[in-house]
Parts: sequence; C-alpha cells; structure tokens
Amino acid sequence: MTTTPTRGYTATKDQLQSRLRRIEGQVRGVEKMVDEDRYCIDVLTQISAIQAALDKVALGLLDDHARHCMHHGAAEGKGEEMATEMMAAVGRLMRRG
Repeated sequence: MTTTPTRGYTATKDQLQSRLRRIEGQVRGVEKMVDEDRYCIDVLTQISAIQAALDKVALGLLDDHARHCMHHGAAEGKGEEMATEMMAAVGRLMRRG
C-alpha cells in the first residue's frame, strides 16, 4: 500500500480546489463573452481578473512550498537544491507575455 505524500498545500487542498473551480468558471465566462461578441475592454477586464486570481493561487502555493516542502528539504540536506528549484519557478511565473 502506497501513501500519498504530504504537500505544502495538503491542509488547504479543499480551498485550493474551490478557488481553481471558480477560476475555471471565470474562464468559461470569458469564452461565453467572446461567443456573444462582448466589448473588447470588458473581455480584457475579465482576463485581468483571472490572471490576478491565478497569481494569488500561485503565491499561496509558493508560500506553502517555502514553509513546508523547503523546510523538510533543508532538514534532509537538500535546502540549496530546493531553493534553486523554487527560484526557477518564481522566474517562470514572472515571465509572462
């Protein structure tokens, strides 16, 4: 029997999934707006809201990673490797557009 590993977000997984479902609904709403030929600026405003919501999810995951995963990784002697990995992820998040 294998056990699922504990991740930094495990304690708030339900909240995370709920937030992602809301974002998914927002994306469907934008699709509908385009289908209905809504005003460009209104569509862009909704896209901006979606990006902000995804950024909030990403920052929460980074916080969980720093407080949980990196803490355990450092205890196992992998702190430097994990810091490099996290900074690469931050770099990818910041390189949009």
